[in-house]
Amino acid sequence: MRSTIVTSIAISSLVAAAACGSGDDDKCDFAKNTGCDTNEICERVQDSEDTVCATPIVVTGRVFDLGTNAGVAGAHILGLDANNAAITPVAVTDATGKYELAIPVLRTPEGEPTAIPQITLRADATGYLTFPSGIRPALPVDTSAPADMDGKLVIASSLTDVGLLPVQIDGPAPAIGTIRGKIAANATATTALVVAEVGGQGFSAFADRDGAYTIFNVPAGDATISAYARGYNYERGAAAVVAGKEVEVNLAVTEEPTATFSGTVQFVNPEAGQATSVILVVESTFNAMLARGETPPGLRAPDPGLVPNVTSAFSIAGVPAGRYVVLAGFENDNMVRDESSIGGTEIVHQEIAAGADVTIAASFKVTGSVDLVSPAASGVETVTGTPTFKWAVDASADRYDVTVFDSYGNLTWTGTTGRNVTTLVYAGPALESNSYYQWRVRSVKTTGGEQTISRSEDLKGVFFVP
Repeated sequence: MRSTIVTSIAISSLVAAAACGSGDDDKCDFAKNTGCDTNEICERVQDSEDTVCATPIVVTGRVFDLGTNAGVAGAHILGLDANNAAITPVAVTDATGKYELAIPVLRTPEGEPTAIPQITLRADATGYLTFPSGIRPALPVDTSAPADMDGKLVIASSLTDVGLLPVQIDGPAPAIGTIRGKIAANATATTALVVAEVGGQGFSAFADRDGAYTIFNVPAGDATISAYARGYNYERGAAAVVAGKEVEVNLAVTEEPTATFSGTVQFVNPEAGQATSVILVVESTFNAMLARGETPPGLRAPDPGLVPNVTSAFSIAGVPAGRYVVLAGFENDNMVRDESSIGGTEIVHQEIAAGADVTIAASFKVTGSVDLVSPAASGVETVTGTPTFKWAVDASADRYDVTVFDSYGNLTWTGTTGRNVTTLVYAGPALESNSYYQWRVRSVKTTGGEQTISRSEDLKGVFFVP
């Protein structure tokens, strides 16, 4: 989860616009981006139903293979907001892996941008692991200072170049295909998470602004396709996926009502934690090892864009029918799920039927996290040589367990230290170059029976080995 950050800018000297609002015949078409000169884009006017032709604001970058640095052609890349909703069209990379992604921005009647929303990037491609996934988080792209380049306002940085990892293969190459199609528009133009389930495992994509979606790397076999958007239920589709082929599945909105999911969070030794949040993830996408999964747009308490503020009761409205995993304390809020094996600490799996509100009786227990010191205590960090892991002391701990995961979320190494020993040198298999890893620490009490006290936060501890 990320907080939405909107950056106001004043760049009127860079913008040349042709107003398209004096009459209906003069309007450009925002949905189709037609009616403007070739070097302009059709945008909406703030607090108006008018549109205007204006200088485009674009993110540029390159999608590449992390292992070989070769460009990845045909990758799909789009920008998401803090709600995990798509706020840009989908861009497709060229033969060298380069892309140009337009960011729709509300304009003044003269075509000046009013504010540029901060985004994170998502990239999908045939034969590659989706970004972000596994241990790799997507970091917000700084949109505050676009550069004037060849008649466009361009946002480019190290965060707009996306390295992808090949799909992990054990044995012969997997038989995979592609599912693409369109989901019908809903009344609020909410984007949707689209999930194809094969054998109980989910493969996902986010729908474009016009409802188009593409799910890569779906195993051959019978698939069930579902769309998840807050406030709406979609019909489910089915497809027989064939290796190396594409199959089209379109989904319509149904009249079925959505539901409200409610519960209670209980704090146990919150330490620096003040409040938390709760999210729902689609069960078939849930990785039990990492305790992560795909969250449909909007399925969060509090609402997306708000800082975590759940201290007791919570409620998530507009939940589509489906099977979910409920996660509390997932984001960086100094809180983590209580794993002490006392009642209320199990991960909750919940099926929600159309229109059937659910209130769970047992409370979620969360506790204060173990603070990381280095590496990667506050963001992704580059590490050379053998890493030394450092963390803050947990006064109640008799032992600390350190775990390291590779880019795919596989367990790489586990180490242990004793009471008050908060430093440990990595002693596992050689770390691969051009790879991401995540380390986590768990504090354990052993007197009177082994019990987990706390652990580090889910999104911290990610480091890159060059």
